[in-house]
Amino acid sequence: MDVINIIDKYYPEANELRHILLTHSRSVADKALWVADRHPELGLDREFLYEAAMLHDIGIFLTDAPDICCTGPNPYICHGYLGADLMRSEGLPRHALVCERHTGAGLSLKEIEAQALPVPHREMVPVSLEEQVVCFADKFFSKTRLDAEKSVEKARKSLVKYGEEGVARFDGWCREFL
Repeated sequence: MDVINIIDKYYPEANELRHILLTHSRSVADKALWVADRHPELGLDREFLYEAAMLHDIGIFLTDAPDICCTGPNPYICHGYLGADLMRSEGLPRHALVCERHTGAGLSLKEIEAQALPVPHREMVPVSLEEQVVCFADKFFSKTRLDAEKSVEKARKSLVKYGEEGVARFDGWCREFL
């Protein structure tokens, strides 16, 4: 599959938003593949990791995030499940799960309800190893500072707003993937 063809469909213009998406996604893909190379015993699907990392944020254009040139109608936290809907419409249900489950360190139904988040009320926690690795890799890269990889501590701090469950998941991934 050519992920750039899919990205072209939703981001056809050579503009700053497309640049942000591609740069961020390539960084996440590189980190995910680094985990796969570091841990061959996990038997990760490298091709899928690359594709899923490149497509995990496909839904950002549907959100309102002016700092990253997004002018859509939805809150930014919705980009995961909105991107999942796009991937399902493309016939890519496995990629859709990565989109849906990468926000924060995944969002449990308990966290969604407790915080009254404007997302569907269902479990959105990464399940497969590939889902977990893409979610983990994503935590190290911001879309506002494309030139820098976050430290483990900064990545961890960025998750506090989503609740302690996500921080605990991230801590577990650090032990498993680093």
